[in-house]
Amino acid sequence: MVHPAQLPIEDLLKQCSFRRTRRSGPGGQHRNKVETAVVIEYLPTQIRAEGSERRSQSQNREIAIHRLRTQLALQLRTPASESLCDAIPSQLWRSRVTGGKVSVNVAHADFPSLLSEALDFLTANAYEVSPCAERLGVTNSQLVKFLKLEPAALRAVNRHRSELDMPALR
Repeated sequence: MVHPAQLPIEDLLKQCSFRRTRRSGPGGQHRNKVETAVVIEYLPTQIRAEGSERRSQSQNREIAIHRLRTQLALQLRTPASESLCDAIPSQLWRSRVTGGKVSVNVAHADFPSLLSEALDFLTANAYEVSPCAERLGVTNSQLVKFLKLEPAALRAVNRHRSELDMPALR
């Protein structure tokens, strides 16, 4: 099964509802007259994301989609993630790894997919960084550095590690 954050955007959006609304903030007198804010909800889980900082509805829509995909990556685990202990990383992941480092910007469209994959691998490996990093083809420090790109991901991993009486990652 494919993680929702890894779905092509068109397929993901078929499972979402959109709502336009007004928000306060920058934008001058135009701000509260036009519904430029966009709220997207992934219907199967009711996970929501919003984009409202731009004056353009289309820009806010793109921001909301990226935020939704990131939230999905953070909050959902692929049901088959337990079987990832022996799996090989996706072609996308392998294309982003060079010399033991993951190369991606947090704002890039690939980031949520890569984050969901890394978190699924960590879940499958009981939050042990070493076997997960080895399986993903990166160093331990690079995997932690990748998680730090999204602070909520590092907090979630550390919360799970704490429940297992493991030290926090820094």
